[in-house]
Amino acid sequence: AEEGEKLVLLDGQEVALRADTLVIADHTRALAIAGVMGGEHSGVNTEKTRDLFLESAFFEPISVAGKARSYGLHTDASHRYERGVDSQLAREAMERATQLILDIVGGEAGPVVEAVSEQHLPNVAPVTLRADRITQMLGMEMDPAQVEQLLNNLGLATKADGAGQWTVQVPSHRFDISLEVDLIEELARLYGYNNLPVRYPQARLAPQARPETRGELPNLRRLLVARGYQEAITYSFIDPKLFELFSPGVEPLLLANPISNDMAAMRASLWPGLVKALQHNLNRQQDRVRLFESGLRFVGQLGNLQQQPMIAGVVTGSRLPEGWANGRDTVDFFDVKADVEALLGYSGALSDFTFAAGKHPALHPGQTAVIQRDGKDVGYLGALHPELAKALDLDRPVFVFELVLGDVVEGRLPKFSELSKFPETRRDLALIAGRDVASQDVLEVIRDNAGEWLTDLRLFDVYQGKGIDPDRKSLAVGLTWQHPSRTLNDDEVNTTLQNILTSLEQRLNTTLRK
Repeated sequence: AEEGEKLVLLDGQEVALRADTLVIADHTRALAIAGVMGGEHSGVNTEKTRDLFLESAFFEPISVAGKARSYGLHTDASHRYERGVDSQLAREAMERATQLILDIVGGEAGPVVEAVSEQHLPNVAPVTLRADRITQMLGMEMDPAQVEQLLNNLGLATKADGAGQWTVQVPSHRFDISLEVDLIEELARLYGYNNLPVRYPQARLAPQARPETRGELPNLRRLLVARGYQEAITYSFIDPKLFELFSPGVEPLLLANPISNDMAAMRASLWPGLVKALQHNLNRQQDRVRLFESGLRFVGQLGNLQQQPMIAGVVTGSRLPEGWANGRDTVDFFDVKADVEALLGYSGALSDFTFAAGKHPALHPGQTAVIQRDGKDVGYLGALHPELAKALDLDRPVFVFELVLGDVVEGRLPKFSELSKFPETRRDLALIAGRDVASQDVLEVIRDNAGEWLTDLRLFDVYQGKGIDPDRKSLAVGLTWQHPSRTLNDDEVNTTLQNILTSLEQRLNTTLRK
């Protein structure tokens, strides 16, 4: 049809045709919607009609499927053509209709003009049927003679190929049979479903090897629950406006048929759904909220879409549950960082990850950490950006994290290390570093120069204020050494400390506090 072309149907309804609608037409206009309903112009609508033109055709089900409903129609023709008809029936139907007209009203039949395009007609190819497949599917052996009898009664021509196999020629009116399982279904139906034996499925099952270096998501869930979180399950599609707030400048993947307008975009992060769940709880007087979720995020458009498993969390409220022994301090960045480190360290590879100051459009510019592994960004941690929090009507600090699940669960095989019988040696250093020097960089320099017997290194104090240059800060670190086969002497430790201090001064302009 031509787009917008008008056609008055047999029921008197006028419709505007679309270009994707198959029609029957003469050289000037459409006369009928193919496989649905004829038009009034070509209908037998008066008793004066003397000349009849009969048309009989095969329409492929896909070409007419849904067309009647799209025009608000449901006819006998559409009911049959959408479900499929015999592709070889058109001429026989024409002859039968002609004979009925001659018998009832008389007249003289004209010639039949036939147009056939064999390459476009369905080709019902022979189907191979195997006896062992019948046994496998039905749970019983069927006698070959019975198989042939049942299929022949349906008009299916069978030819035994030997070794328990048949070639079955399917007639054109059985267009629903094209696979071996279709034939087995017919055998089961004719044999009687109630006559088939009841047997339990049998399979050879072997345990699969689990890599010891890989963690399991259920264990990570239990870890977060043990740290006070509750699991949330949110929709994978979100409001496009919320998508823009968390991922400004990124084109969302929009759904063609969304449930509602506020569920029209596939999420590129788990944060929007978690923050909505947090809002829901805050609006119901739940002041301390800790939620996490594991699921897919969708990055890119169709054709290059990446569906990436993630694990994320959102936290707000007090550090500890309300109780007489607990303080009322609110949760901060480092509390959530401890939770993230527990996740990263579950598989024994915490030392592979580093936290560095980063930038993210949804996070506070001064409280954002990018989490890296082998130089690759695997997640973010930080506080919601003040402007974003204001847009979401959140009047309290909210902290979020999101990690690529594949990098979190990939761990390291534990190795045995014999406990030393000899005493530890500990030294504490108070270091003066630049205000912008990351403590991570300081610790890395210390590790590089502390030698192989360093067993523990920790930062236990950071100070800025009175007595310290405003552009600098004080870092207090504790170093512990232990030799596996002897006691370390003071000269060895002092020499190592001097090497550490020299490297710190040269590389980071960090000196010992006096």
